[in-house]
Amino acid sequence: MRYYFAPMEGLTDSIYRRAHHKFFSGTDRYYMPFLSPTIHRSLTHREDRELPLADSVDFHAVPQVLTKVPEDFLWAAQVCLDRGYDEVNLNVGCPSGTVVSKGKGSGMLRDPEQLDRFLDSIFKSSPLPVSVKTRLGLDRADEFPAILEIYNQYPIRELTIHPRVRKQFYNGDVEMDLFDYAVKTSRNPLCYNGDLTSLPQIDELSRKYPGLEAVMIGRGLIADPGMLCGGTNVTALENFMNALLEEYTVSFGGARNAMFRLKENWGFLHTRFEGVDRLWKKLRKTTDLEEYKAITAEIFHTLPLK
Repeated sequence: MRYYFAPMEGLTDSIYRRAHHKFFSGTDRYYMPFLSPTIHRSLTHREDRELPLADSVDFHAVPQVLTKVPEDFLWAAQVCLDRGYDEVNLNVGCPSGTVVSKGKGSGMLRDPEQLDRFLDSIFKSSPLPVSVKTRLGLDRADEFPAILEIYNQYPIRELTIHPRVRKQFYNGDVEMDLFDYAVKTSRNPLCYNGDLTSLPQIDELSRKYPGLEAVMIGRGLIADPGMLCGGTNVTALENFMNALLEEYTVSFGGARNAMFRLKENWGFLHTRFEGVDRLWKKLRKTTDLEEYKAITAEIFHTLPLK
């Protein structure tokens, strides 16, 4: 089984990926939060920073592209090739309202015929192998068989399926019956993504689908960064978070902004600690860096991990 770290906008940036790889083993590939190319054919400063030369890091990273325009995708794929990457991932799963309203991400699932034309264009000319991350549909799960039929027409390197529709976002049950259907019907290799929070859970998934070769984990790994190396050790977690604070302080030009950035991580991390409610409430409200440090130290040194 291969383990992938899902791309999470605002969370798994280049600083986070480097630090996670340093402190916690077990991740086979890190998928990057999406690039969104435009007709200007240039990377923003942030995108340039977030797409380092592939050989400048000692782990396998995969760039993701969010667009509905074939020419923009092909331009971005060439940039990725020029920077040494061996795969580009197409985002057909992002449920964000602003993304969907522009017909991108899971908004592409609204018009399967247009999706088909898009895929035809990029697979004819892409300089890199293309993997795809998708949802079941926009509004209804029964949209998926027709969508999968389209995917089956193309040599997708790997099809990652999050078995929810767009309108669910990350709520409600995943539709495992339709993932069953994909396992039986897909002509492309599959990767499962959705609500994975522990290795025993992944082992159970592997037993159910013995041919499944990969899983993609997002929120579960943010909450439990050491999940794939036997569980998160408190000392390693504290060192990891302190390293992130230091790196973000440099990157953001100040510790205050770095603190606010890390509170996004704590939104997931705090759930791993017993009896954390009082301290999490204080942490969420604080705007003072020294108080932030004191609260997080108290969490690390007084509360047991679940």
